[in-house]
Formats: sequence, C-alpha cells, structure tokens
Amino acid sequence: MERRRVISPEERYEQLVARFAAVTGVTVPGDDPGREGKFGANALKVSGKIFAMLAQGRLVVKLPRARVDALVEAGEGERFDPGHGRLMREWFSLDPDSELSWHGLAREAMEFVGPDR
Repeated sequence: MERRRVISPEERYEQLVARFAAVTGVTVPGDDPGREGKFGANALKVSGKIFAMLAQGRLVVKLPRARVDALVEAGEGERFDPGHGRLMREWFSLDPDSELSWHGLAREAMEFVGPDR
C-alpha cells in the first residue's frame, strides 16, 4: 500500500508562492522589504493588492462576495476573521480538509483583484 506524503499548510503555501513567482505583476513574500511583521507581509499580491495569504494554517483568498457565500454554503470553509471578530465578506478561509485546488482558488482571487477589475 502506497502512503501519500502529507505536507504542512506552510509547505503547501510555499509551493503556491513558487508557482506565482513567475507571474507578471505578482509580488511574492520577500519581494517587499521592510514589511516583515506587518499585515500582508506573507501575502501574494497583484498590483499592490493582496489576493492570497496563509493565516492560522489556512489558505485565505479574496473573492467576490457571492463566490464566498457559495463556498461557505458548500462547506468548503468560512468567511475570514482577521482577529477582531468581524467577518470579511470578500475573504474566504479554506477548510484544511477541503479538496479544492489552492492554485485554482488563488488564480481566481488574483483575477478578481487584478488591474483589469
């Protein structure tokens, strides 16, 4: 019986960052010196806007409100709470057990916040 190697959310996010590093207009963590320790320092950005990040071991992406509603209703995750008790309507926190593609969600988020929006 073959065992699948389980990777941590941090490793999975590093793989996601590596995939987006080659995308024109995308800023990856480390490309923005002086932001260490600040909100969004570890985020993927396009045109200076955050579209995906890792928070509390979960992929968090910015998507249209209706899309977030549909994902929550489907049980794929929840609205993102940045820690002050106010749920963000356009931010989705993916359940760690979800089968949804991190890359697919991040690409969708990048297109949502990108310059052509």
